[in-house]
Amino acid sequence: MTLSHMLSAPTRRRQWILVALLVAAGCVNYIDRSTLAIANHEISTELHLSPSQMGLLLSAFAWVYAIFQLPAGVLTDRFGPRVMLAAGMTLWSAAQIISGLVTGFGQFLVARGGLGFGESPMFTAGARACVDWFPARDRGFPLGLFNAASSLGPAIAPPLLTALMLAFGWRPMFVVMGFAGLVVAVTWGLYYRSPEAAGTPSDDIEAIRAGNDQDTIGTGMMGWTKLFTVPTTWALMGGLFGIVYVTWLYVAWLPDYLETVRHVSVARTGTLAAIPQFAGFVGGCLGGVISDRLVSRGGDPVASRKYPIVAGLLLAALLTSIAPFALTTTWVLVLMSSAMFCAYGAGSCSWALGTALTPPSMVATLESVQNIGGSIGGALAPLVTGLVIQHTGSFNPAFIAGAVIAALSAGSYALVSGSAYDRLFRALGTR
Repeated sequence: MTLSHMLSAPTRRRQWILVALLVAAGCVNYIDRSTLAIANHEISTELHLSPSQMGLLLSAFAWVYAIFQLPAGVLTDRFGPRVMLAAGMTLWSAAQIISGLVTGFGQFLVARGGLGFGESPMFTAGARACVDWFPARDRGFPLGLFNAASSLGPAIAPPLLTALMLAFGWRPMFVVMGFAGLVVAVTWGLYYRSPEAAGTPSDDIEAIRAGNDQDTIGTGMMGWTKLFTVPTTWALMGGLFGIVYVTWLYVAWLPDYLETVRHVSVARTGTLAAIPQFAGFVGGCLGGVISDRLVSRGGDPVASRKYPIVAGLLLAALLTSIAPFALTTTWVLVLMSSAMFCAYGAGSCSWALGTALTPPSMVATLESVQNIGGSIGGALAPLVTGLVIQHTGSFNPAFIAGAVIAALSAGSYALVSGSAYDRLFRALGTR
């Protein structure tokens, strides 16, 4: 039996309402990121933008997102997920509304940067909330479900956003999604509390804290620079770089690929582009379940998270390398859907891996450092793909590059050491 099943019914109910809110926030987060990709052709036509300019717009969000990852993680460990996530959602929703009002490339670039700034606390704050509410051995599934929102959002995005765009135009599409984000921000701020502030019974809090390392509040500001002295930190960053690169290759450019190379209509693209993302959602959920099962059967917590990541990335690399050479659109979607299933499964385990390596007081900080690598991958994937298309006239080299990067990132995660941070955290007083 898992420790979560030993909790009282009200606590379990609050746990899963929390996860549902995180999934809703994650979906809105990724739908907002996808708006530019869905309206790629219409925006570039109206604003007279080249493929390289569109690539820059698609990646501008991720560069700002990467820059603010570390401050967001440290601040989350200091002020908690309630404040940081509510503030972040409010800011990114405002940037999304502004995106629907721009008249040129420069304004759009600034708006996309604002989106990245607002979204920077999203996944580190969500990870910290799961750590605060779930026992260590049971965190894989809620973290996997939360992380899977990064594929569920893009899966919902093509049909939803295409319908809004065809009905009202691309500008109202941005505005509507901005207001949707504000609704979720208010709901999160009103509902979320830490277990102690929510009046959780002491026995439940003790069960939730079971398996945690000795925790000291406030070490993030002192200790984050020292994380970079540990090789495993760089391995985590390099690993998540590949996961996000290959997934963002699909998120940012799959709709345009289907329309340009496979000659799929705009309306039909909205449905077909969702299929690989739904496969990614399923993979993300199962990744967390598999890693939890390995831990519950006595597996080392770090190894049980690490090895599924390596396997998932290698499979994603193989499938991505052959997908563009499929003869039919059906087989393209089968191969790309399988690649996304594996990549998002690896992604779920990557977030659970971070929680297995560090005490709770530094979870958001370490996760934010890891996510710097992911953010850079997300920034480069759209930009590099746009440049490759412009200079070669083909998507194939871009998919091959994504496959190579995914394979290299599998090797990076293989280098992660379970004992890497022991000496550092003992010195900081967290172990």
